Formats: sequence, C-alpha cells, structure tokens
Amino acid sequence: MSKLRFKPLTPKTWPDFRSLFGPKGACAGCWCMYFVQTQGEFESRKGEKNRRAMKRRVDAGEVPGILAYDGDEAIGWCAVAPRERFTRLARSKVVAPVDDKPVWSVPCFFVHRDCRGQGVSVALLNAAAEQVRRKRGKIVEGYPVDPGSRRYPATFAYYGLVATFRKAGFKEVARRSKTRPVMRRNLRG
Repeated sequence: MSKLRFKPLTPKTWPDFRSLFGPKGACAGCWCMYFVQTQGEFESRKGEKNRRAMKRRVDAGEVPGILAYDGDEAIGWCAVAPRERFTRLARSKVVAPVDDKPVWSVPCFFVHRDCRGQGVSVALLNAAAEQVRRKRGKIVEGYPVDPGSRRYPATFAYYGLVATFRKAGFKEVARRSKTRPVMRRNLRG
C-alpha cells in the first residue's frame, strides 16, 4: 500500500464510498445506518433504502465519517460523529455513557477485504481523532470487541478490535460486558 490519505464523506466523495461499500452496502445492506436506526427500522430498510438514507444525510451537509484512500481508491471507512447522532448507542446498556462529558463516537469500520490486517483501521482511528480535534472535540470514544485469545471473524469486526484501539492510543474507561469495553482517547490542542 502507498501512503494512506483520508477524506471526509461529502457529496464529492460519495462515489468513492458507494464503490467501497459495493452493491450490497458493505455488511448486509447496512450502508452505515445501523447506529442511527432502531432495530426495526434497520431490518425494514436494509439495502437500497439505507443507501438512499445515507445519501440524503451526506447531501444535507452531514459528515458521518471518513474514507481511507490508497492512491485514488477508497479502501476503508470509519464512522465518526458526536455520540448523540448515533441513536442506537443511547439505548445500549453495554455502551451507555460513562459520564456527562461530550464525546465523539467511532461505532464502526469497514475495510476492503484485500486491505484487512494491514493497519488501515489504526490509521482510520488516528485520522478520526484528528478530524474530531479540528472540530474542537476533546474526547473520541469507541466500543470495540475484545475477543480475548480467540480469532474473531473479520466480517463481524465492524466495531473494531480492542488491540486496534490500543494501537491508536485509546484507553479502556468502562466495561459492562466481558467482550465490549468502552475506550477513549483524550485529545489535546
């Protein structure tokens, strides 16, 4: 891989996002809408409806995350926004707020299968932290999976893995489940 570049998802980069996610919308027609919908909404909107919903968000000026590029090709995605934008997080006991500090959340990733295991997720986390810093955020938070010593299938690692978050400077701040810690990175400057 050449040196990675990062761009926010905007109407200009939408074609790259669409190409990365492919015709099925990455994971089961998600189009990165899982964390902004109830389970019922998500189940009834998988696929094309989710694609259109994400496109509307982007066209309305929302920047729901960033893309990683190897050359001109988008090879990875990381959702990042203020926690309150991800309404599903508000309903979770496992990743409930740790305190009342305003945080930005990184709830999910998608990395092209040919690029997995090459540090793209760590680079995306660092780029997400930089984007949060530019927006004057102070804390970025994630909810990765801790598989312990067992191998975890890449298809289900969309939350990210604890080791990835640690490599990007995140520290565990809460754990209400054996396999799902809340991890944070405090930003300076």
